[in-house]
Amino acid sequence: MDRDVALLCNPSAGGGRAARILPRAERALRDLGVPFHTAVTRDLDHARELARRAAQAGEVTVTLSGDGLIGGVVGVLREVPGAVLGILPGGRGNDTARVLGISQEIEPACAVIANGSERDLDIGEVEGRSFIGIASLGFDSDANRIANAAPARLGRLVYVYGALRALAGWTPARFDLRLDGEPLSSIGYSVAACNSGCYGGGMHLAPAASLNDGLLDVVLIASHSKRSFLATLPKAFKGTHVRHPAVRVLRGCELFVEADRPFTVYAGGDPIGTTPTTIRVVAHALRVLAPA
Repeated sequence: MDRDVALLCNPSAGGGRAARILPRAERALRDLGVPFHTAVTRDLDHARELARRAAQAGEVTVTLSGDGLIGGVVGVLREVPGAVLGILPGGRGNDTARVLGISQEIEPACAVIANGSERDLDIGEVEGRSFIGIASLGFDSDANRIANAAPARLGRLVYVYGALRALAGWTPARFDLRLDGEPLSSIGYSVAACNSGCYGGGMHLAPAASLNDGLLDVVLIASHSKRSFLATLPKAFKGTHVRHPAVRVLRGCELFVEADRPFTVYAGGDPIGTTPTTIRVVAHALRVLAPA
């Protein structure tokens, strides 16, 4: 690593996990000879300002957090030429790290900061807010809302808990869409615009999605019985759910979506928009450190 690192830690990520492993991360970076300074974030606005200052100073911005903070800072990093993002897993899901091949253990993850290589990274955008992974709505809106209110002790199981609770009260929704200007519709569970393939703590919703192809994989889940949905849900952890006849995967750069009732759009576990809305991809928006 020939650049200084600004290590941004969200102390509440992962129910306090990020704060607990921060000393280990700092020790590992020192042992690897990485020059760094640490800042503990107060909220997303504070994190964005810290990331902006770091990028403008020529530093690598490294997040020790969950996916929410990563999505929060990429929007400002993309505005600074030459900005580089590093990721240390400190949340519950850590899906961005998982897709990039970064270890869920903090010491080998720090080795990527020291010795990894830079690669292009696309980002998604909803109503001026950026995300890296998957922006979804419909059934996912209810599941995310429930998961965010669930006890932290559930860990990664919080996403399964949210899905099961949401399923009990779900009624099908109608989604009217335009993908790169072409109209289509779906009646059923959810719509997801996937810049990355993974969300929900390891669910491979769009197993063929790529972080640097300049496209979104759009996953539509149409109506089928709740019993069938429940039986198919575990298959998402291997990505084999896409073989189900109710699952359709399309690809494009820009998706407009509206629904027959209001839905909140979630990405990285955080609300980032409301319907009707447009979700787009920004190709090669910045650089990210990944395993060599």
